[in-house]
This record gives sequence, C-alpha cells and structure tokens, in this order.
Amino acid sequence: MRGSTNETEKLRLTIQEFLSERLAGKVEKLAEDDPKHEALVAQFDYEHWLADAARRVAQLQVVTHSLKPIHPDAKGSSVYAPPGAPRPGAVVGTDLLGDQFTVDVVGNAAALDVFKFLKIDVDGRTLLERVEQSDPDLEAALSDDPQTGRERMQQFATITEPGGRYASHTRGKQLFWLVGDDPAVNDDFHLLAPLYATSLAHRVFQTINRDRFSDEAKAARDARRKDQPSETGYCDYPGLAVQRFGGSKPQNISQLNSERGGNSYLLGSAPPLWRSRAVAPIRSSSAFNAYGRRRNVRATIRELGTFLAEDPTRNMHTRDYRDQLTAELVDELIVFTSEMHQLPPGWTDDWQCRLPIEQQCWLDPHRAEMDREFAETLVETEWLPEMCQDFSRWLNARLDRHRKLRMGDAEHRHFARAAENDTNVRNALESARKDWQAQLEKELAALAEVFDDE
Repeated sequence: MRGSTNETEKLRLTIQEFLSERLAGKVEKLAEDDPKHEALVAQFDYEHWLADAARRVAQLQVVTHSLKPIHPDAKGSSVYAPPGAPRPGAVVGTDLLGDQFTVDVVGNAAALDVFKFLKIDVDGRTLLERVEQSDPDLEAALSDDPQTGRERMQQFATITEPGGRYASHTRGKQLFWLVGDDPAVNDDFHLLAPLYATSLAHRVFQTINRDRFSDEAKAARDARRKDQPSETGYCDYPGLAVQRFGGSKPQNISQLNSERGGNSYLLGSAPPLWRSRAVAPIRSSSAFNAYGRRRNVRATIRELGTFLAEDPTRNMHTRDYRDQLTAELVDELIVFTSEMHQLPPGWTDDWQCRLPIEQQCWLDPHRAEMDREFAETLVETEWLPEMCQDFSRWLNARLDRHRKLRMGDAEHRHFARAAENDTNVRNALESARKDWQAQLEKELAALAEVFDDE
C-alpha cells in the first residue's frame, strides 16, 4: 500500500534538503564548469544517491552492543537489541534506557553518510524507525517505482542485522557463566562472548559530562564554595577513570565512539581504603607502644627476631640483612612521626600526658608556637639523641621477649645509631624546630624595630 501524498512529499523534501546540504559542502570551493563539480552534482542526484546508499548500507550495521571495543581487530558479530522491559532485580543494563536510547553503527567509516541519512528525524520519527515499521510513506518517498521502493526499504532494514550468522572471533573474549548450582558440572555453565554495551556507555558518558561540565553543575559548585544555597545541586564521581578506544582513529571503532573522541568512562569500583585516624598516645608512658602496634612494625620485628634467634654467622651478609630490617623499622618510624605531626599542635600539653619530654619534643614540635617554656626545651636540650635511645631500649625489649633473645650493649648502640644517623629521621625531626626558630627570629626582629623607634 502506497502512503499518503502529503506525508510522502514531506519526506521527499526532507531527503532532498539533506542531499543538497551535503552537496553544498563539497562544491563550495569548486567552479561550476569544473568537471569535479559536475560529477558531484550527478553523485548527489536524488535517485542516484538513494540507489547507491541502498547498496552501501550492507557495509554498516546499527548496534546497541558492539564487539569492536573488546578488540579493534575482532571480526565477529555485534548485536542490535533495543531496550525492552526492565529486568527484575538490581541489574543495570541497556533495558533501563527505555525508548530514549542512541543507536551506534559499526562498519566501513566511508559509508557513515548512509547512517546519518537514516537518522534524519521527520515528525518525531527517524527514517530508521520508519524503515523498521515498514512505513508506506517512506517506501513511496524512496522511489516512484513501488517495487524499487520496497527493495530499498528491505535493503535499509538490513542495517540492524549482522552479515551472515552470529559468530564470535578469536580476538574476542569468552567467559564461563554459572547458570546451574554445581560449579563442578560442565553443563551448569554457559559460554558467553561479552559485547560492549555501546548505547548504555554513551548515555553514561553524556550524563557524567553533564554532571561535571554543565552550566548548572558549575553554578552549583560555585555556590558551595561560597557557602550559598543551590536549587540544582551537583554530582561527583570519585575515582573516575577514562578508557580510550581506537587511538588516533576512534571512528574505526564506531560512530558513537568517534563522537566521544574515543573516550569512555569507568566508574570507580574498588573497595574503600581503610585509613585509621591517628590517635594521640597521651596516656602511654612511651609513644613506642603505639608505634609497635603498627602492622608493618610487628611483621618486621617478628622477622628480625626470627633471624637473630637462629644465631646467624657474623659476616657481611648477616649485617646487611640486619641493617635492612632495621632500616624498615626506621622508615615506619618516619611515617609514624608524620602522622603525629598532623595532630593539633599542643596535644601533649595535657595533664593526662605521660610521655617523657624528649618524646613530646619529637612528636609535638609545633607546641612551641604556643608554649614558651616548651620552646626553650625544644631548642636548648638534646632531645633527639635521648629519643633515639628510647627507640633502642624499646626495640631491645621487644626482641628480648621474642624467643627469649638477650640483646646486649652493642645491639643497643647499633639501634640507637640507626635512628639518630638516618638522614630522613633527622630532617623530619629538625624541620619543625627550624620553622619555629625562623618564626621566633622574625618576631624578635619586629620587636627590636619597635624599641628602635622608641
């Protein structure tokens, strides 16, 4: 049945406008007597172009799930599966897109103009949708000859079908999916060939870009920085990663991939990293009790104790291994020091604090900014060597308890020197002292200027 004259004419005019616009872009810089101009005019003749497009459409396939992003050289089948009714459960998939989804196209990039033709919208329906619905008005618009119009409709309809039988490819991926109850039974598995949900990925990409870069999102973030209300709010995507497909030629993957510049987003799905909050060891008589509870410290002491308990031969290899384990303890000591320095300055100025003064200077140097007496102690006393002696005594005591080792004076001196002579330790502990001294000198200079003015 041929369509109505008015609707058919509207479709013809829309198609002709599409062809005229494409022709104008190609002959813009050509003279009318140029042979290329004449050839292009013939190429974009209404009847000629539609016949050629109906032939070239076989080089393309409209898809919602593509194999190319899995591997660009994979030659297997992609799938066109429009969203249906959402599946029950908490499974996120293409079905959630409903009617408002964007199809993708794979195949010969030189034939993409045919896909653009099928995406032409007339009265809220694309030409592809009209092809799928066997629209008689479009059939009549494609050719004055009814038989030719039907053939072209059938040819354009093949764009949603894979060429030949469905097939995977050696460059594709495969996975066994348990559908039964017993993973020891082969028949309880299905072998799946995963495809890339390109329509869903495109919607995710558009949504995230809107949430990140739209004027509304920028205004909402600006309002938050200014501590002002916002009517829209905004979304953040922590741990967002960008995955690129196609390299410098994203169009070789698919049309939608080309529109995204080859970019797709990967949402962060890693489990959260648990970071314990540093707790001030106020009620402890030694900060090394808290230091010794750290996982890396416990493991290293266990390894060092086991090694020494074997009474290894006293040679260079023994010394090197002992020094390596001691260096690991010193490295962890630096991390512990840094964490304590992040606590509010003055946390050791508490009536419950039982730490010796050298450890207070070590762990709370910025207290000097608010406590003059403490500042004098920090600058004038040799608390660093005493703190290193504390470290050595603590480590010897821990090793004594480990398999009943008995550490002597030689080991005590070695562990103390390891902490005191380590450049990183000295830099970490002296940094705060130098900062405070510089601030003190600045204040004294300002005070001297006041007296000079008087």
